[in-house]
Amino acid sequence: MAWCRLTRFIGLAEETGLIKSIGEWVLREACQQLARWQQQGIWVPRVAVNLSARQFEDLALLQHIHDALAAADLEPQRLELEMTESPVMQNPTEAVRLLTELKSLGVCLSIDDFGTGYSSLSYLKRFPLNTLKIDRSFVDGLPHDEDNAAIAEAILAMSRKLKFAVVAEGVETAEQADFLQSKGCHMLQGYLFSKPVPAEAFAAVYARLAAAVPSVAPTGLLER
Repeated sequence: MAWCRLTRFIGLAEETGLIKSIGEWVLREACQQLARWQQQGIWVPRVAVNLSARQFEDLALLQHIHDALAAADLEPQRLELEMTESPVMQNPTEAVRLLTELKSLGVCLSIDDFGTGYSSLSYLKRFPLNTLKIDRSFVDGLPHDEDNAAIAEAILAMSRKLKFAVVAEGVETAEQADFLQSKGCHMLQGYLFSKPVPAEAFAAVYARLAAAVPSVAPTGLLER
């Protein structure tokens, strides 16, 4: 129910254009929060922030990103910008230009919910991406769902050839995690590790994960 309300809110914000100001605030706050954690001795390599379709069309986007990084005194590589396939593929030629400009800032770029849109492989190889995030719908049912297993393996194989990192979304069971890791996917995201928590509670989650899985803390991502 909460997820449905959030989806409806985001949809309305997109329709009214309010998502642009919300997105700018999220971008600034994410960078500031990462800096605050660092001051507290909590090292998070980078934070991932979703860009909406409206933001992707905003001519001032590069300036907003530059300002947010400068205000937090944050290295660009510690910010990851996530986009879904749909806005990127609406005008792929323009997307190549914009993604190249974003990449020139030094930030990391990823495609979120990969596999649910209509990516052209001829353009995908031209996008200066760092990461593809396998949509949770393809993780659901692993390892027993043969169709999803085949799709996940295909995305992983393609990503290796294109030299993209891969994150599997929606990992909820140890079985899913074991299967994905056995296929070469070593960045996992989902309720198996933690549900979303307030920034103030993150320190405890970070400590728990670092103690249980030493590789999580140095390589994991935080998503806003």
